[in-house]
Amino acid sequence: MFYKPKTYTVESVTAGHPDKVCDQISDAILDACLRQDPMSRAGIETFGGHGTLMIGGEVTTRANVDYAAIAREVYKNIGYDQELEILVKIAQQSPDIAQGVDTGGAGDQGIMYGYATEETPEFMPEAVVRVHELAEKLENLRRNNPEFSWLGPDGKTQITIVDGEIKTVLVSTQHDENISQEKIKVLLIENLIKPVIGDLMGIEVLVNPTGKFVQGGFEADAGLTGRKIMVDTYCGLVPHGGGAFSGKDPSKVDRSAAYMARYAAKNIVARGLAKECLVSVAYAIGKAEPLMVGAIDENGKDLSELVKKEFDFCPKSIIERLNLRTPIFQATAAYGHFGKRDLPWEVIG
Repeated sequence: MFYKPKTYTVESVTAGHPDKVCDQISDAILDACLRQDPMSRAGIETFGGHGTLMIGGEVTTRANVDYAAIAREVYKNIGYDQELEILVKIAQQSPDIAQGVDTGGAGDQGIMYGYATEETPEFMPEAVVRVHELAEKLENLRRNNPEFSWLGPDGKTQITIVDGEIKTVLVSTQHDENISQEKIKVLLIENLIKPVIGDLMGIEVLVNPTGKFVQGGFEADAGLTGRKIMVDTYCGLVPHGGGAFSGKDPSKVDRSAAYMARYAAKNIVARGLAKECLVSVAYAIGKAEPLMVGAIDENGKDLSELVKKEFDFCPKSIIERLNLRTPIFQATAAYGHFGKRDLPWEVIG
């Protein structure tokens, strides 16, 4: 199987990780614009750290949106109560870019990839599914179980695989000052790690390996939109073109074409035409037709002609087929964009 080396590691982060806070703010603003004006165009970048948040980029919309208020609401809902000084620097999309997008062309050049495997019901690699499950369950424990009120919003998870078996499980989580690391480890092994991983025989379990994680979020580290692109996709197990997703409207092929490539790959595997499928696509800014559409299965068999016949990768067609002018994007901004079955690019059909 082409995505699996002998030894590899995958990671996820919680919704309270500083980079993910920024992703969620950027996508919450995008959703607010699309809710009022489905034709909104946006390229929103958010930077936060140490009490300060900056929202910048380009937005062209008829919507009336309070960017700072949205940011504060997202930050509070994630679980942080610190006050933020917010600076907003938003301009309209460059007319030089708009003239190409207005005619249905791609909003940028670039390369996008989509992947699927029959390995799990989610059509994602098993380790990727599990590492996101660890991170999301960590947040669920904090929100829904009073026994875990000591948990903070910030956290990371990681799984290392050696020769097809889990070798190491790592959980780093923000916590209150008054709980011991020993108690944290015992509680998380029994209530988080075992329920997700199962039998831990022969598996090294690391919990808060620095020995302390009281300070988290923007108090401890800076965050930036688009800095968790591997967590968002396939954890580095297949190629990545480098383009981030959050804050970008669907005319930006960094986002929409990556979703379409995943949709194509998943449907190829779901139809039994491959056990694994990797789809790649490339664009020139302002041009509707992709420069390239390629696809291979787990044996390297070329599926490009099949994919080109079945799936239209012109930006306008992608937006229409996947109904991407709806405000669905904030929900994608934590725990991966793929494998969540209620999203349009995850539909089989």
